[in-house]
Amino acid sequence: MNDAPEQSRSFLRPAILALAGLLGVLFGLGMFTFVYAEGASYLSNNPETCMNCHIMREQFDSWNHSSHKAVAACNDCHTPHNPVGKWAVKAWNGLNHSWAFTTGNFPEPIRIKSFNADVVQANCVECHRDTVSQIITIAPHDEELRCVTCHGNVGHRR
Repeated sequence: MNDAPEQSRSFLRPAILALAGLLGVLFGLGMFTFVYAEGASYLSNNPETCMNCHIMREQFDSWNHSSHKAVAACNDCHTPHNPVGKWAVKAWNGLNHSWAFTTGNFPEPIRIKSFNADVVQANCVECHRDTVSQIITIAPHDEELRCVTCHGNVGHRR
């Protein structure tokens, strides 16, 4: 008689149970972290969400007193205006921010990284294209002139 199929099934059951247990623990930890970190709030467009991290208080307060408060929330400037780009950037930044704040590995005061500065620049140009269409390309050496070079205090005080 051939016991090989029976032996492979008896080995497979504990392996499947172990894998299911591991996935359950990972899912449970992920859900706990999502709820504890108020993860659902990041799916909204509410600027107060950015204050879930104490380090963003200064940025929120400066935006709250800025000329853009009446016309733009955080996502309007800091995420692309197309749905795929918006959610991709939110996901990427969420992973990076979660890692940075969990490990404590971030500079104080916080600084925008070049990838996110490019997103902000594109949104400035998109919203103000009628005003900036002739200005944006006059920078020396055909470099694109950054809006924040002259208007660094529009969204947040420096």
